[in-house]
Amino acid sequence: MKNIYNKIIFFLSFLILFILLSCNQIKKSKNQNNTAKLTNPVIKGHFADPTIVKHKGNYYVYATIDPWGGDELAVFQSSDFINWQRKKINWPTREACSTPISTNSRVWAPCVIKGKDGKFYMYVSVGSEIWAGVSSTPLGPWKNAKADNSPLIKGNMFPKYHMIDAEAFIDDDGKAYLYWGSGLNWKNGHCFIVPLNDDMISFDENEIKDITPPHFFEAPFMMKKNNKYYLMYSEGKCIDSTYMVRYSVGKTPYGPWTEGATSPVLSTSKDGTTLGPGHHTVFSENNQDYILYHRIKDNNNTLLREIAIDSLNFDVNGNLLTVEPQGGVTSFVDINSNTQN
Repeated sequence: MKNIYNKIIFFLSFLILFILLSCNQIKKSKNQNNTAKLTNPVIKGHFADPTIVKHKGNYYVYATIDPWGGDELAVFQSSDFINWQRKKINWPTREACSTPISTNSRVWAPCVIKGKDGKFYMYVSVGSEIWAGVSSTPLGPWKNAKADNSPLIKGNMFPKYHMIDAEAFIDDDGKAYLYWGSGLNWKNGHCFIVPLNDDMISFDENEIKDITPPHFFEAPFMMKKNNKYYLMYSEGKCIDSTYMVRYSVGKTPYGPWTEGATSPVLSTSKDGTTLGPGHHTVFSENNQDYILYHRIKDNNNTLLREIAIDSLNFDVNGNLLTVEPQGGVTSFVDINSNTQN
């Protein structure tokens, strides 16, 4: 009787294990079937300088409208990173963001970030000045975050350099920093930093520092990995194949900077299918980093760019691996599920 009992227990244990393994295989197969390719350009049309936020299962991408900006920003919403809906937001506009010293430059290069207070903050270049906006939701209504409706960084703050391409970064301790800067006439780019107060807009001008890393021209982007600070940025001219993404590494948000051993990390591909990639952002899904950037679509008669995505990875020494554009990435969203990662 004892042997029969043991055989029954063994059989039931084997049956349970078989069912569990079968269910896992079915689930795995289903997940594989639900994946899709995010094909470049990941958003159709001519846009540049992308930034991204995720909120309540939706992705929001904000970008410059080509050629050379518009009177407003391009904004897109998607739940699966494949099907995008273009949205309209009320701010910024060329008309709303103007001062007596503004240039004729249009609306460029947004950065959108969620603050510690749960609100969304935007830093955007209009008229060669940097403006700050605030909203309770990604689609607004947005408004100038400053009560007097003035720019955050005036165009003449450092007359020898271009006051554009602002990017906010919130460190692990909750301290926020603003990075910005470029050069004039395609040369002499400089990168500036200032710590922001808790309101995400006020700062002490005496705390502004020039932290320009090697080969910097514009479009700074900060990220932190394993207590190292990676300042990424663009070098070259955004109108041709010289444009590329470089990076430097430091122990603080201010540096000092040592250019990465594998810099540049993204540049014009040998076959020319990816031309002049740059002015990027980085985001993570499922413990995988992705780089969202623009590349030149057509620069014969006017500058037209498009938005692309690729995986971004590190080697065992903390160096960024060179990005080899693959035409897109495998989807990180289950397209047949309402639950977003």
